[in-house]
Order: sequence, then structure tokens, then C-alpha cells
Amino acid sequence: MENSVVRLAERIASDFLLEQVKSSYQILGKGITNQVCVVETESRKVVVRMNDKDTFPNFIKEKWCIEQAAAVGVPGPEVLFIGIVDETAYMIQAFIEGDNGLDNTVPTSDVWRKLGEYAKLIHSIQVKGYGGNLIDPLQGDFQSPSHAGSDGSWQGYVQYNINSLTEDDPLIELGVITQMESQKVRKLFENLKSEPFHFGLNHGDISLKNTIVNQSSQVILLDWNAEVNVVPHATVAQLMHYQILGLEESASVEEFKAFMDGYGISEKDLSETRHLLLLRAFDNLRWAIDRSPDLIEPYAAFAKQVIDMIMD
Repeated sequence: MENSVVRLAERIASDFLLEQVKSSYQILGKGITNQVCVVETESRKVVVRMNDKDTFPNFIKEKWCIEQAAAVGVPGPEVLFIGIVDETAYMIQAFIEGDNGLDNTVPTSDVWRKLGEYAKLIHSIQVKGYGGNLIDPLQGDFQSPSHAGSDGSWQGYVQYNINSLTEDDPLIELGVITQMESQKVRKLFENLKSEPFHFGLNHGDISLKNTIVNQSSQVILLDWNAEVNVVPHATVAQLMHYQILGLEESASVEEFKAFMDGYGISEKDLSETRHLLLLRAFDNLRWAIDRSPDLIEPYAAFAKQVIDMIMD
């Protein structure tokens, strides 16, 4: 399987660069979404990222995000081309010399502080709408798909999760919340609905593994999973999410503080961020109940952890 992935990457790179391949290899263990290979020819070294052809809109969105971020001062890989071959969508990027953020020798708090600076710059990019689908690159217009109970808007998203807090809520049966806690959560979500939040572009997966630190100690940001959401809360909530799960790439207490310092925000008032984290945890769990039963148990465990954190 690995050999077929590398061979396809070689074919894609060779057809684009119009040169024979000298060497190639697959990058493993740094991402879970795309298959990633490095391909070298006589004159160029490139990264080929591949996925199912249905994910091509995600490559369009990522290319747009990388270019918009570069315009506000966030360095990223140069996107050389995106396309579809056979059943595979792909993106060709210029190879960046350096070490992955998880492996580099620069103090990790310095990298996290820089990521805080980058997050603030990303949040300044002009966008419209709400959600994870880029529907108009010229206008920077994003959209969230509608579903039963929600029209896809932010208000609809929150209201759907309020309406789901019923006496026969599956989350009560799963042991995530009690009936009394459900009423408290309803009030928290009602407050979120009326809060005058600011919406901006979120990278979606800010972490050390999605960085390269080059020989000049410059931090380069990779692998977008972008959406328009509440800022800065959605980005901070993502970091808190990783901490709760105990992921390798999650920020330590010191690193989290460095990120917040880099952004220029205080840790004193994170109540709204925690409530947004709870909202997403509940929404993801309800999605799993409807669409992906194998994820119910881990999603329920995470939602329970967030409830316990907030209700303490």
C-alpha cells in the first residue's frame, strides 16, 4: 500500500515538473487526514499531499488560506499546484527545509508564542459567513451545511443544541449529564446565543506537529483544517480540547501560557471558551449518535470530562 502511494506521488510530481524522479519517500505519523510524500527531481524537491477526489474542495480552501495568511505575515509552504488525477485529489507544495515542531531544538514555548502571534494575524483576515466550507474564494465567504434542526447558521447551531436538551436526551442515558445539569447547560447555551461574538478565520489544528522550524528558527505553519468561527475562543478551545485528550502535540501549561502571551489575551476569563468547548463536544457527540456509532463512547467520555470541568 505504501509503495503504491509513493508511486502515485512520483507520477503526480513528475507530470507537473516534467522531470524524472531521483528519490521519494512517504511521511508517516505526522498527520491523519492526507497521505503525504516527498519527491525529488533534478531541480526541485516537493511535497505531494493526496486524498480522495471528493476532498478536492478542502485543497482549494487550504490553498486560499495559505495565500491569505502569507499576505498578513504568516509563513506557510508555497502551493505549486492542486488537481485531481484518477480518483485522487492532490496538492503539490514546495519542500521546506527544517525540523517538524515536535522534533526541533528551539524551545517549544518560543514556538507556541509565535503560534499565538500567528493566530491573531489569521483572525484578522477578512472573511464572511460561518462554518468550514469555502463557497466563494473571491469574497472569502464560508458556509456550514444545514441539517435537521439547524439552518447552518451560528444561531441555528446553538439553537439546535439547546433544543436537543430534552427530558429524554440520549446524553442523559449515556451518563454524560444529569437532568439537573441539562438545565444548567441550557442556560449556558442560551447565553452563548445572545453573546455578540466576533467571527474570524481559524486554522483549525494549531499544534507543534503542524509546524516546520527552519535553520533561521522561523516557524512555518502547515496543514490547515480551516473554518470561520468565534475568535479567539474557537482556537483557544481547540488547544484546550487537545490538552484534555492528552495528545502528544497538546500544549503544556507553560506552552499554553506562551500561546496566550503571543496572542495578547489573558487566561483570567476563559469561561466563554469553556462553554464553547462544551457546545462543540455536545454537538460532536450528537453527530456520532446519528452518523457514527463507533465514536459514541470516546465522544461521550470527552463530553463528560468537559461537563465535569465546567460544573466543578
